[in-house]
Amino acid sequence: MDLMDPASTTDGASVAEDEAGPGPLRVLRRRPGRDLAAAERAAADFLAALGVGVDADGLADTPGRMARAYAELLTPREFRLTTFDNDEGYDELVVARSIPIRSVCEHHFLPFLGVAHVGYLPGRRILGLSKLARVVELFAHGPQVQERLTRQIADWLAAQLRPKGVGVVVEAEHLCMSLRGVRAVGATTVTSTLLGTLRDDPRSRAEFFALTGVGARP
Repeated sequence: MDLMDPASTTDGASVAEDEAGPGPLRVLRRRPGRDLAAAERAAADFLAALGVGVDADGLADTPGRMARAYAELLTPREFRLTTFDNDEGYDELVVARSIPIRSVCEHHFLPFLGVAHVGYLPGRRILGLSKLARVVELFAHGPQVQERLTRQIADWLAAQLRPKGVGVVVEAEHLCMSLRGVRAVGATTVTSTLLGTLRDDPRSRAEFFALTGVGARP
C-alpha cells in the first residue's frame, strides 16, 4: 500500500470523493467479496488441524463466532469525513487523546489493543472532532503493524486537511508479544509520526507531546 495515497486502506476498502459538497469529503466503501460461510468452514478446519474438536456443545458454534469476530475486527464502519472552513482562523493545536485502537497484527493475526493520540495545527479547514476517531478506526481495521498504522493516520490527515502540522502517537499492547513467545505481559509499544510544523518546530513538538501526556510519563 502506498502510504501517501489517501484513497487506500489496509483491508482493500476504498475512500472515494463526495462530489456533492465542498472540501475534501470522503466516504468509506467496504471491500466486496466477504464470505462468512467460507470463513466459518475454514475456522472449523483450522481448529480440527490443531486437534480441537468442535463436536462438544460448547464448541459447536465456535467456528461461526470466530468468523464473525474476525470480520468485525477487519471491517471498519462507513463514515463521511466532515470538514469545515476555518473561518475564525484558529491556529492552535487540536488534539484528541486516548482514542481506542483495536487491530490485528499481520504477523500472527492476534489482536493488539491500545490508544492513539492525534493532533493537528489547522490550516484553511478544520475537522469534525468525532472524525479523528473515525480515521483511526479506518486504518486500524485490517492486518496491520503499529508503525505503518501510525504513519497512515498522519499521512491521510495531512492529505485531506492540508494542515500546518500533524502528530500521531500510538500506544498498544500486542497479544502476539504478551500471550506467546517472550510473554511480556503488560509491555507497551509506542510509535509516533510528526509532520510539518510539529516535526520541524521544537516548541510545537514539545507542546504536542505535553498535551498527549506521553512525555510526562516515567
